[in-house]
Amino acid sequence: MGRFAPTSLDLDGKVILVTGGTGSFGRRFIETVLERASPRKLIVYSRDELKQSEMQMDLAERFGPEKLSAMRFFLGDVRDADRLALAFRGADVVIHAAALKQVPAAEYNPSECIHTNVLGAENVVRASLANRVRQVVALSTDKACNPINLYGATKLASDKTFVAANNLSGDIGTRFSVVRYGNVVGSRGSVAPLFQRLIARGAAELPITDPRMTRFLITLTEGVDFVLSSLSWMRGGEIFVPKIPSMKIVDIAAAMAPDLATRVVGIRPGEKLHEMMISVDDARTTIDLGDRYAIEPAFAEYTRDPHKGPPLAEDFSYASDTNDDWLDRAGFLAMLGEGKPARRRRADD
Repeated sequence: MGRFAPTSLDLDGKVILVTGGTGSFGRRFIETVLERASPRKLIVYSRDELKQSEMQMDLAERFGPEKLSAMRFFLGDVRDADRLALAFRGADVVIHAAALKQVPAAEYNPSECIHTNVLGAENVVRASLANRVRQVVALSTDKACNPINLYGATKLASDKTFVAANNLSGDIGTRFSVVRYGNVVGSRGSVAPLFQRLIARGAAELPITDPRMTRFLITLTEGVDFVLSSLSWMRGGEIFVPKIPSMKIVDIAAAMAPDLATRVVGIRPGEKLHEMMISVDDARTTIDLGDRYAIEPAFAEYTRDPHKGPPLAEDFSYASDTNDDWLDRAGFLAMLGEGKPARRRRADD
């Protein structure tokens, strides 16, 4: 287990539902819960019947019938409020991972992205309140901080929706929180699989959008562990941000194929040179919790027990280019292989 792994899981006997449960995160989350806990029900909610069928077969091979007896597979879309309301019946914990995430696709198809990421978030909130779900954690992205693309803007709207939902729960008692982290190494749509495919095909060079570009990096396992540990940290209304390393895209290319040349192809529509997870304005309500930051809600319920931790400096911001934690080649390759914890170098090394 990684550095974000919770010391204990309070999921035994619980009913847990994951929207977008057949995606990269959802599958790893389901596998991790099956390995570490004994939930009463573990529900996959997604809209792709083929992925659900393939996932059932894979899990059956890996875990056997006894573990799989807790699994439930619900076909549905987060755009469908009525279907969500039915699926959420009896759920104790909801992890909201369903989203449209490809930046260029969102720029070209804005209404589709808005319907899934914004209106879908509202539907999840309403279904959670109607069914008295105890805990809801929504997955966000570094692109939601000071967004310049539609995907980031929709996720910012989603974040605001989940944070404000705590003010609606009243005697229902549902608690909503958000986790925000950077690029997942090796996930679909990230740069590492693209480079791997090109290298395997014998490419003579690798495409680089801009040699200055930097990104926050986290492994899929770390992302799952971060969400699981946030379930025990959450009070409701906070946005949790992990402390994770940065790396230049050009250095990722050099780490994966040191003998290949690179070719600058230009920044895609909606892309930033550098990503940010906490802005200077966010920092005023953010506290340091050790391995993570918590952006506290601006409008907190009077009954909420606040987190205890030192506040951040007035001019603090958490951006991928000014981060003080950077990956070297060995560290990146360790993350890519999901092997031993990545060896880091500090910014002043």
